[in-house]
Amino acid sequence: LKCKRGLTETRVANEDIQKICNLVKDRAEEMAGKRFDLFGAISYRSQVVAGIMYYIKVRTVIGKENFVHIEVFEDLEGNTELVKIQDGHKYPDPIEPL
Repeated sequence: LKCKRGLTETRVANEDIQKICNLVKDRAEEMAGKRFDLFGAISYRSQVVAGIMYYIKVRTVIGKENFVHIEVFEDLEGNTELVKIQDGHKYPDPIEPL
């Protein structure tokens, strides 16, 4: 299920993707300059690049159409780093590299 640039198709987020979001939530709030009421992974795409780059859609407010897209790199040793965050997304917005 590969597509352009080695990105997978969009997939429904699972427990592993939520764990990644939990690891980077504090840094995401710092980068965005605000606190998120919620940081629930909705869907994601991934790309293998000397590790794995995850592009994740995250719901940030309960009951509202507020989402951020985040880019998280997981190296070959399993260390994760939030690379980018983009605020102001809606549910139907496609997940693309930031």
